[in-house]
Amino acid sequence: MSENRLAKSTSPYLLQHKDNPVHWYTWGEDALAAAEAENKPILLSVGYAACHWCHVMAHESFEDPGTAEVMNRLFINIKVDREERPDIDQIYMKALHALGEQGGWPLTMFLTPEGEPFWGGTYYPKAAQWGRPSFVDVLNGVSDTFATDRERIDTNSQGLMEALKAEITPTAPMDRSLMSHAGDRLLGLFDQEHGGIKGAPKFPQASVMDLIWRTGLRSGNDTAKETYLHTLRQISNGGIYDHLRGGIARYSVDHLWLVPHFEKMLYDNGQYLSQLAIAFQTTGEDLFRRRIEETADWLISEMQLPGGAFSSSLDADSEGDEGKFYVWTSDEISEVLGDEDALIFAKAYDVHPAGNWEGVTIPNRLKTPTVSAREEARLTKLRAKLLAKRTERVRPALDDKVLADWNGYAIAGLARISGLVSRESYLKAAQQAYTFVMIEMMKDHRLGHSWRNGELVYPGFATDQSSMLLAALALAEADPANAERYIEDAETLAKALENHYRSNEGAYYLTADDAPGLITRPYSVADEATPNANGMTAEGLSRLYLLTGKTHYRDLADKLLIALSSEVPKNVFATASLLTGFDTRVNGRLAVIVSPEGSDPNPFLKILNKAVDPALMTMVVQSTDDFPDGHPAKLKNAVDGTLTIYLCREGACSFPIQSRKDLETILQRID
Repeated sequence: MSENRLAKSTSPYLLQHKDNPVHWYTWGEDALAAAEAENKPILLSVGYAACHWCHVMAHESFEDPGTAEVMNRLFINIKVDREERPDIDQIYMKALHALGEQGGWPLTMFLTPEGEPFWGGTYYPKAAQWGRPSFVDVLNGVSDTFATDRERIDTNSQGLMEALKAEITPTAPMDRSLMSHAGDRLLGLFDQEHGGIKGAPKFPQASVMDLIWRTGLRSGNDTAKETYLHTLRQISNGGIYDHLRGGIARYSVDHLWLVPHFEKMLYDNGQYLSQLAIAFQTTGEDLFRRRIEETADWLISEMQLPGGAFSSSLDADSEGDEGKFYVWTSDEISEVLGDEDALIFAKAYDVHPAGNWEGVTIPNRLKTPTVSAREEARLTKLRAKLLAKRTERVRPALDDKVLADWNGYAIAGLARISGLVSRESYLKAAQQAYTFVMIEMMKDHRLGHSWRNGELVYPGFATDQSSMLLAALALAEADPANAERYIEDAETLAKALENHYRSNEGAYYLTADDAPGLITRPYSVADEATPNANGMTAEGLSRLYLLTGKTHYRDLADKLLIALSSEVPKNVFATASLLTGFDTRVNGRLAVIVSPEGSDPNPFLKILNKAVDPALMTMVVQSTDDFPDGHPAKLKNAVDGTLTIYLCREGACSFPIQSRKDLETILQRID
């Protein structure tokens, strides 16, 4: 029976389409069997709940009975939430790139009944415009070609399937100089005036930013460090930042960081917190402290669900318009604040009668990044008044599914900032989210990917295991009293990665070995808005080696890096997280602070924090007697019952350090 089958889905994105006149299938055997039985091509549409252009195409085409009639007559139609099924998105996005297209969402791909791609694009307008054909014209053209020229279809399909083949070719170990060369190349791509990568649009590029920071650390390159800090200042002052409530949007459509693509994603903001931690540790600037607190408060207030986990995103649109919830007119601001205060706010936040974007104002501090402490205090009160008024507006929709990997980024970010700003509530929020994911989304010692209303998408992906592994290790540092439990959890996730995702060559597939079959088993070395699974796994295994002293993790990390070493020089921009994982492997150190009862480790912790080195880990213990056998710090305890620290790397530890000056000296050695 022909019908729309999305009503039983738990995905908020798929539920947005449950009333379309299109006879949507979810991805699965039923859809492929129907295509085979009816000898029809498949139209695969991939998007996500917060995507503006996905909404546009839905309103124009998928809600239109005439367009739906063409789709239903000529195709088997499959709708996929890319956040729920990143494996499907990754495969067919790679196919689109192989066609020479830039990519993006909505992703519109045409497949054979066997699921093999042969053509595709992204957004297609209902009526021909901007040099693009109408969607119905595309549908008719693809269907006609499928019916009359199968040789062309087969040729395209075979070529794309060849491009999709996953071949992992181990070569030689990476050279230590590769990271500095890569960092220098990436530094040349940065906009020294506005921050970020040159041109537009501008994305936060978390993995690239991390590599730039580490490049500056390892080579003593102050330009690299300042580029990192300048970019973060621009993001934090730009319109991409929500100045009334906190948090950043997914990207800026211009080169100034002024005009955001207004959706707010959990993964961006979790990574943003981690970057702010580095910036605040380095500079102590009040800007970074405020952004830390504002963004963390927003995450906890608006994104944390009753069970403790975090939602996925807030939509770009409200009332059918992109950004309507966030923008203001000059008159609206005057009405809320009064004329005198409105003038003060306007001067600080770039408010003009004509607006700064399409007749309205996106509040930003790009032109007035700093004011006096007294003025800032007054602006804080004015922002609170505007925020109270904004809460009366129709809110953007919340995608409340829980994604394990995205929660991992938020948990790690909150754990890293909690001690810096002395807010126990941030650590508590991280612990609550962590507990939810590790209990509700764990099955047979590994994680599922997506949870909503008690339904779990299982098995999860390598990104879920690796992101939560890193979250566990971030909590182990932030919460020393429970470090042993977190490290045990991290080892469980590392075991899941090894047993179910690892290739014979040592790299890691995205999908598990027992996941439902697809046309190919995807793996990736390329970062997107988030680091790829291999980069995170290299980082996690390297950290586990430092923490436990178990050489098995070191060997797994080395084999992974060797397996993918030939890929890095091809595109250092896309493989930045692999390079940061490599940096932790070769430059990682563990500071073991043996703090007898009654002693205060904080003087040493302050010095360690000043290093601002992401590859430097810290453990605070009363004794090392229970460390695993083989750990280089085992039985290295407090000397004369006094606070003592050991710096360990590559299976060996330093002499016992008991003075802050000695610690500062040895920290400077990164040979």
